[in-house]
Amino acid sequence: MEGFGTRIPDRKWEFWDIPEKFLPHPRKMVSATKVLSSNGHSNGSFHNGNGTEEKLDELRRLLGKADGDLLKIVGVGAGAWGSVFAALLQDTYGQFREKVQIRIWRRPGRSVDRATAEHLFEVINSREDVLRRLIRRCAYLKYVEARLGDRTLYADEILRDGFCLNMIETPLCPMKVVTNLQEAVWDADIVINGLPSTETREIFEEISRYWKERITAPVIISLAKGIEAALEPVPHIVTPTQIISRATGVPLENILYLGGPNIASEIYNREYANARICGAEKWRKPLAKFLRQPHFIVWDNSDLVTHEVMGGLKNVYAIGAGMVAALTNESATSKSVYFAHCTSEMIFITHLLAEEPEKLAGPLLADTYVTLLKGRNAWYGQMLAKGELRPDMGDSIKGKGMIQGVSAVGAFYELLSQPSLSVKDPGDSKPIAPVELCPILKTLYKVLITRELSTEAILQALRDETMNDPRDRIEIAQTHTFYRPALLGQP
Repeated sequence: MEGFGTRIPDRKWEFWDIPEKFLPHPRKMVSATKVLSSNGHSNGSFHNGNGTEEKLDELRRLLGKADGDLLKIVGVGAGAWGSVFAALLQDTYGQFREKVQIRIWRRPGRSVDRATAEHLFEVINSREDVLRRLIRRCAYLKYVEARLGDRTLYADEILRDGFCLNMIETPLCPMKVVTNLQEAVWDADIVINGLPSTETREIFEEISRYWKERITAPVIISLAKGIEAALEPVPHIVTPTQIISRATGVPLENILYLGGPNIASEIYNREYANARICGAEKWRKPLAKFLRQPHFIVWDNSDLVTHEVMGGLKNVYAIGAGMVAALTNESATSKSVYFAHCTSEMIFITHLLAEEPEKLAGPLLADTYVTLLKGRNAWYGQMLAKGELRPDMGDSIKGKGMIQGVSAVGAFYELLSQPSLSVKDPGDSKPIAPVELCPILKTLYKVLITRELSTEAILQALRDETMNDPRDRIEIAQTHTFYRPALLGQP
């Protein structure tokens, strides 16, 4: 007898054995022309032009790759953004098999539940291009079996066919998936960190054991948006790139952060987007060129840690935005009131973190805007306010992955509550913790972390007559010396 959760052996199905009701009706299938982008290429595919091979050769030379020696790129973590990022590289450079190998690692053993399998089957049959690809690869029948309940699918298995468990409705290209972490990373030249910030330390500490014999350090691009709070020897922020460097011994100059106002599914569907890759000049400029596509413009910036922190900060306020949207039935006026207050708090916090905070205004607001519109953190806030989720259910959500804003709320609140960071109260000049000037952050902490307030508290905070005009908070930040370099580990 088979144990619970074990794989069911394949039946020897033939295509004509499939019950007719599970076969896609030709008139119900989306015409292939409907899934083509404006330039006539199917979603996720790219021109074999624009100097693609030349860009690959240039990066190979920079990394010292000899002829016949593969450039090995591996993504670690297969959430939505990590999977899309690897798929973009595969679509662009995978054709040059003698020069580059692109793979993605994810944990084995994650089963796909019946409801997800049924939904996946519907997605497949609605996309003629995907259906034909699976039939051509002799992979369609297993999705029929899963739909019938005769087979258990696994996340790594469907990822090989181009389906990310956190983004079923956006089929990707077929992927080379590795479930053994040591095999995936031990000789990788470029590692993409697609893990949530809360999992980055654990996985890269394991990776460090496989790199002890390495002569040259790999290049690491981190996509993680989140922070940790450290209180010793002084209160400061720890970012994913710093966590990776400390866990592995890879110098920080070899670790970069890529972020920007983007939604993973839209980027794969070739919606125009831009991003920034931040880090040392040696790597950020050639990598920006390597990653750039006609619809995905990548700029470069030297300010690694601050941009990384901003990527975590906007997730905090996105959760509150989702709550306000749901509680007010999508009231444009209420959402604009919230936006005014949350941006004023973010501006205040950036003045604590950065000596020249005005340089961050554009990237931070752009990233905040897109996250408030369609990001998973805003979605999470909505689900909480509607009662479809509860904070005690945790921050790892089926079909969405990790809600990184939850841990960021705790980290920012903990840091900004420290007496050693006190600022003068603009009212009576007494010293107060910075968090006292951030009522939305305080409210989110009490809703999500201590769980002493309900989601309705976010509206009460906005309607508090004692709350300062957002303009006043910005003026306070701009006219006082609040910069605390120690927060980002600066002397």
